[in-house]
Amino acid sequence: MIWQLQASVLAGCGASDGEIAELLAYGENVFDLGALAAVPALPLPDEPFVAFWEARVGEARERGAAAVLREHLPQLHFPIREGMSGSADYLAATRRGVAPASLPEATGLPLARPERIELELHASPAGRIPIVIARGREEFVALVRALGGRNEPRPVPPSQGALAISGYTNWSRVGELRARWEGEDPARRETATWGEEMARWKARPELYQDRLILLSDGPYSAVPAAAMGLGDEDWGELSLAIRRDHECAHYFTRRLLGSMRNRLLDELIADYAGIVAAAGRFRADWLLRFLGLEGFPRYRPGGRLEVYRGDPPLSDGAFRALGAVAHAAAANLERFDAVELGARPRALASQALALAAIASHRAEDLAAPDGAESLARALRDLSRRAGLRESGGPDA
Repeated sequence: MIWQLQASVLAGCGASDGEIAELLAYGENVFDLGALAAVPALPLPDEPFVAFWEARVGEARERGAAAVLREHLPQLHFPIREGMSGSADYLAATRRGVAPASLPEATGLPLARPERIELELHASPAGRIPIVIARGREEFVALVRALGGRNEPRPVPPSQGALAISGYTNWSRVGELRARWEGEDPARRETATWGEEMARWKARPELYQDRLILLSDGPYSAVPAAAMGLGDEDWGELSLAIRRDHECAHYFTRRLLGSMRNRLLDELIADYAGIVAAAGRFRADWLLRFLGLEGFPRYRPGGRLEVYRGDPPLSDGAFRALGAVAHAAAANLERFDAVELGARPRALASQALALAAIASHRAEDLAAPDGAESLARALRDLSRRAGLRESGGPDA
């Protein structure tokens, strides 16, 4: 029955029988919705790496973010160069934690304006997370290549304005573990050598692996300020807010629901969070412009919707129908947001519940005629199970 309703929505969006089958397979909701059966305490507690970065944020206020980051991110000690990722010195620093100061090839990552690098700790529905902000395209590209491209000169698309880094081995935290182990009475140690101790810690990556988010303040989705009716400076700050909360929404779904993918549903969730953070409410017109659907039913080539076409990519007909799904879903998200949450400051718990409510649907569910009402029911159910008051919304 549910499948028939979803197929009906897709047919209403112009999909043929074959394209419906494509889109149903494409739009499978792979989130672990069982995690919502008993709603956890929201926002989620900080992960173990946060305490380390909290101290670094304090240091950055005194000495500058670039200097502090260079002390703890060995990639920032190496230039961007073809073949750098395979060099002996690079591997020694990044794979074994050898101090870069002792390595001849660690000549530094050139940054024209290091003062434009910032470091902050942002409170998100998934807990606090360190965020590195590059207020300059040249600095952002250099950091993306260093932290996401292993110091290789790989292309960075002009439309890319963020990089989420997970599973990052923090050799400074490893050093803290070693100092603690060496400070123990040898008779009380569980292992005889540091190598054995490291092998034991490999089963607990949360003790030495971090998550970071790198952001640019360039125009979001490569949309110019004039198209938004804003000045460059104002749009730069709003773009930064959208990117920040967009990436934090992905962090939330990955941490709580076990997944984040390049699919329309994931981007509806993430752009919902980003737009609300920047505008104080959800705006369907912003989302459609970011996706390239401001002239719907026409699609503007270069819009972000094509990034979420899937692998293998949707056929042309299915892609056109996906645009119609996004258009209808945006309208329902705006209606849901206005009625259930309104334009007011929102606590992190409320933000988390709204994201979870959206994630409990498929994209075509959000596009259905009763999509806004379905979201409202999901939000109220999650709010009850979380023990939050229902009247006036979760923040009342």
